[in-house]
Amino acid sequence: MGVDLDAYVAEHGGQWRRLDDLCRRDRLDAAEVDELIALYQRVATQLSTVRSRSPDPALVSQLSHLVLRARARITGRPRPSWSAVGRFLVADFPGAVRRAWPWWCAVATGFSLLSFFLIWFVAGNPDTAAALVGEEAATELVDSGFADYYTEYSAPTFAFQLWTHNAWLAAQCLASGVLVVPVFYLLWENALNIGVTGGVMVFYGRGDVFFGLITPHGLLELTGVFVAAGVGLRTAWAWISPPAELTRGQAVARAGRSAVTVAVGLVGLFAVSALVEAFVTPAPVPVPLRVGVGVAVWLGFLAYVLILGRPTPTPAPPDPVDHEVVVATRRDGAR
Repeated sequence: MGVDLDAYVAEHGGQWRRLDDLCRRDRLDAAEVDELIALYQRVATQLSTVRSRSPDPALVSQLSHLVLRARARITGRPRPSWSAVGRFLVADFPGAVRRAWPWWCAVATGFSLLSFFLIWFVAGNPDTAAALVGEEAATELVDSGFADYYTEYSAPTFAFQLWTHNAWLAAQCLASGVLVVPVFYLLWENALNIGVTGGVMVFYGRGDVFFGLITPHGLLELTGVFVAAGVGLRTAWAWISPPAELTRGQAVARAGRSAVTVAVGLVGLFAVSALVEAFVTPAPVPVPLRVGVGVAVWLGFLAYVLILGRPTPTPAPPDPVDHEVVVATRRDGAR
């Protein structure tokens, strides 16, 4: 049995327009919410009728879209907004980093001790340095290779290369954290590179050049790597020793959600560190100024995490006795 389409539209078009109007409003009062729900139910039924009895695809598409919008409004499905971005930047990301601070601080401590030990060992054992990098390569590194690395490409190109490389390194630490071993391997590779290069530069009396170039960007860049590795290892610990109130799967899922938040935030951190390394590290200005800029950016990130990452105190529930007194008072006043 068919439907007189024109008559059906004329009969129910007002309800469709009203539902569309309610879906477009930013805020609804209680009566409008009730009306929205009632209209959603009616239009959903009307859509079913049109689908079964009318071959008009345009009307079916229009009503389907309207019903989906109304359902999303009723169920409160979040819509992309700048407020969500702001909440991520001022709460979600710094909170996730701060909650994992014991892990990435432990990684930072171990990495730093290992790197300085390797610098000291290589600098004190010239045969080891020559065996690791070769006599000619060591000489070239000291004379110009290390400093030329920061000016080999144009600053924008260099910044993009650094950004993608460091973001990929952090992603590897986060993704492989549950396996533990890959994280330690990636950290060892980076510590060895810093230790050997720094040891060679110190042995040849160019330690000031090494630390003057690596410090401005290295503080923030390595902190990002430490955070990624620490959060990755924290995910592994959630699998090894989950909290008593959670199953192993639930604990890993919760840690994984935090890791995703950190991964997204670190993309921005590495963008900043790449800009510092490409534009500040090789800048023809006094070394103390370059280092000062790097230290300021690094301390700014730590302050950002410590201040905005603080847990929000949960308000205490109202006193049940006071609540009863208020209710009784209202009832007495209504008599």
